[in-house]
Amino acid sequence: MKKEYDELCPILESILFMAGDPISYREISEFFELERKEVEELIDYMKSLYIDTNRGLNIVTFNSNVQLSTKDEYYDNVTEFFALNSKKYLSNAALETLSIIAYKQPITKLEVEEIRGVKCDSIIRRLSDKELIEVSGTLDRPGRPNLYRTTDLFLKKFGINDLSQLPEIEDFNSEEEI
Repeated sequence: MKKEYDELCPILESILFMAGDPISYREISEFFELERKEVEELIDYMKSLYIDTNRGLNIVTFNSNVQLSTKDEYYDNVTEFFALNSKKYLSNAALETLSIIAYKQPITKLEVEEIRGVKCDSIIRRLSDKELIEVSGTLDRPGRPNLYRTTDLFLKKFGINDLSQLPEIEDFNSEEEI
């Protein structure tokens, strides 16, 4: 069985890495066509490989789920790295919000929230902190809400000279293309 595990481990390791989130034993069992006991043995074998080698990752199991995780002794290093580099990364929600602002500008926070269907206060603040969007004025209505637009830094970061170079919305016909 060790030979079979040696063949399955890199595949499962790749799946766990790409998933990021926990994967159930049931999903693994169905994918590899293994019995529950075989899945448990495979995961135990993988755990031993991670323990026996000098790696920064380990295999964590809980509630019949398995996940690739950072070893506890490296957690502080990883946290520090992402704290220092947090300005480089945008979440999917931030990218979605930024896209809405780019295509609909000038636009209010309320209009963005109506399109997305969720509150956007913290995302808009974060995009503003990263200098990807800015207040371009206020709307002449009660409460005088801010109008947001993208900045020159947005253009630079996305490698375009002006907003006319954004892809046409019609170019995105299905979720597969997005």
